[in-house]
Amino acid sequence: MSLDLEKALKDWAMENLESIGVYRDKVPNFDELQQKVINSLTATYSEEALRLFFNPANMHPLPTPDGFARVIGPCGDTMEVYLKVENGEVAEASFQTDGCTPSIMSGAMVAQLARGKSINKAQRIDQETVLQALGGLPDESAHCALLAANTLKKAINDALITAVNDCT
Repeated sequence: MSLDLEKALKDWAMENLESIGVYRDKVPNFDELQQKVINSLTATYSEEALRLFFNPANMHPLPTPDGFARVIGPCGDTMEVYLKVENGEVAEASFQTDGCTPSIMSGAMVAQLARGKSINKAQRIDQETVLQALGGLPDESAHCALLAANTLKKAINDALITAVNDCT
């Protein structure tokens, strides 16, 4: 595990403990509690998934996207995917979500997987593709990968409709 990821995990664990009133200067076993939080996170998510969560570089809207979709999942999370398409390939992809940790991981992975792929190949990205690329998600969070994949497919469809309309 990289030093950057280790630092991000420590900072995240500290912030979450402090958010529930557990402070380093007030709890004698703070370091032990912090390590338990980190161990739980690293036992649940792969290093790649954690890297995407702590540094979702593609979590932003694209100005004037060629394709865009917003989908609300059954859990209430909203996912948005933005695409720039050039010469039949996804030149840029980004996402936004108001969702949980696995939603952020899934959105970031979908954008990463789509970038540089032909439209045909990007359309084949599905829930299983996202789950495999993330190294899996807990069963109760697998729907986040489906939400991200479905939102990507809708954004691709939007880009295709836009391209057809631009030709007519």
